[in-house]
Amino acid sequence: MKPIFPLGFALAALVALPIGLSPVTSGPAAAHEAKAGALTIIHPMARATLPNRPMALYMAISNDGSAPDRLLSANSPQFDAIEIHESKEQNGVMTMVQLEAIEAPAEDTALLEPGGLHLMLFGAKKHFKEGDEFPVTLMFENAGAVDVTVKVEKAGHGDHSHHSGHGEATN
Repeated sequence: MKPIFPLGFALAALVALPIGLSPVTSGPAAAHEAKAGALTIIHPMARATLPNRPMALYMAISNDGSAPDRLLSANSPQFDAIEIHESKEQNGVMTMVQLEAIEAPAEDTALLEPGGLHLMLFGAKKHFKEGDEFPVTLMFENAGAVDVTVKVEKAGHGDHSHHSGHGEATN
C-alpha cells in the first residue's frame, strides 16, 4: 500500500471538507500550516495521550515543486526523540516499523495519518493535553529545516499509546 496520494486527490479531499475541519481529524480544528520553498506542511497535530506515553504526530506534506523531497528527521526541545514510523498490518496484527525518511514526491502530497505514516514522539518533557501546542523542527533533504507548531487535539482513534514494540527500519 502506497500512502502517497495524487495532489488532485488530496486537494479534492481538502476542498470537500466542511469549513473548520482538519484533513487529518474529524473534529473542528483551526487550520494552520508552514511553508518552505515548494513544501507546505498542513495542520501538524498530535493526539492527547496518557502521561508518560509516546505521542504520534500527523500532518500533510504538500510538494508543489517539480523536484521530490524527503523528510529525514525531526526534533523538538519538548521531547527526547522523534522517529519516523509507519503502521502496517502483518498477519492480522498492526505493527510499527521505523523508517529512514518519508518521500514527498514532486507535485504530490504525503499524508501522515493514523494507521499509516507518522512521527513518534518519545520522552515528553511534560504531559501535553488537548489545546496545548509545542514546536517541532522538520528536516528535509532539499527544503532544509522547517519549524512547525503542533497542536494537541482530542484523544481518539489513532493514538499510539497502546503500541508496545517497534520493528526494524525498512526504508
